[in-house]
Amino acid sequence: MTHQSQEPPRADGGGQFRSGFCAIVGRPNVGKSTLLNRVVGQKVTIVSDKPQTTRNKIQCVWTTPQAQIVFLDTPGIHRPYDRLGERMVEAALEALEEVDVILMMVDGASGPGKGDEEVAAQLAQVSSDVLLVINKMDLVPASQREKAVAAFLTLGEFAGVLPISAVTGEGVDKLLERLIEMLPPGPKYFPDDWLTDHPEQFVVAELIREKALMLTREEVPYAIAVVVERMGKRPNKDLVDIEATIFVERESQKGIIIGKGGSRLKEIGSLARREIEALLGSPVYLQLWVKVNPGWRDKESALRALGYM
Repeated sequence: MTHQSQEPPRADGGGQFRSGFCAIVGRPNVGKSTLLNRVVGQKVTIVSDKPQTTRNKIQCVWTTPQAQIVFLDTPGIHRPYDRLGERMVEAALEALEEVDVILMMVDGASGPGKGDEEVAAQLAQVSSDVLLVINKMDLVPASQREKAVAAFLTLGEFAGVLPISAVTGEGVDKLLERLIEMLPPGPKYFPDDWLTDHPEQFVVAELIREKALMLTREEVPYAIAVVVERMGKRPNKDLVDIEATIFVERESQKGIIIGKGGSRLKEIGSLARREIEALLGSPVYLQLWVKVNPGWRDKESALRALGYM
């Protein structure tokens, strides 16, 4: 997907143009997607307070006059309970073999936990340089910050340690400068205006899924998938028609998504439409359907059809 992003912060790459690939790895819900959206200047990957929100390796591209970094926002590494979960962890570990630098992101406000130790143990097996990125420092009182950073240093050996806040932007420019220093001299892999390798239909589906997750909270935790069935500009009119299906696993979940008199589905559509219009730069007519696909998270055929394999 190509789109004009806001002017990116400049960083000194040391003369030669530098480029490379960077994976963002960490346990679920530490802020990986939030960081990527801030770096590229607009939403290309969904954000939710629910763990395991990211299901695909989202490739985002950040370009300056000095460098180009291709980011992979990997699914969170966690203990899987179904075939979808297994595929998410496989995707995260596969990403480690494809990159020049790895960012291990942790939650500075909650401190190190067993999940962080498991991720660090995985990273100890790879040859790529690893930067430890301690996120959510805006939630840590100034008097406690040094102690909060020190608590993570026992996780392993790192090429650098950078405290940041993906929400406020604190420390993000320094992180990008450090990343550029670590990249080899190389070419541009993508045009300047590219933000992600995913087609617009994928991002649209993810925005709809984000709103469904937000509005159903714990009632339909991870049984939601979205497919854009049709998307196209209406002839002779500045309007994009989009038809999308929300898949769930049980009839009871279908009722929750639709809501009383269709109220919840209407709200999902309304919230998603606003962000889709901002993404596409055009008015949107969005039609949503809800269908049941029993146990789709454990069916390889369903996972393949929905783009997760």
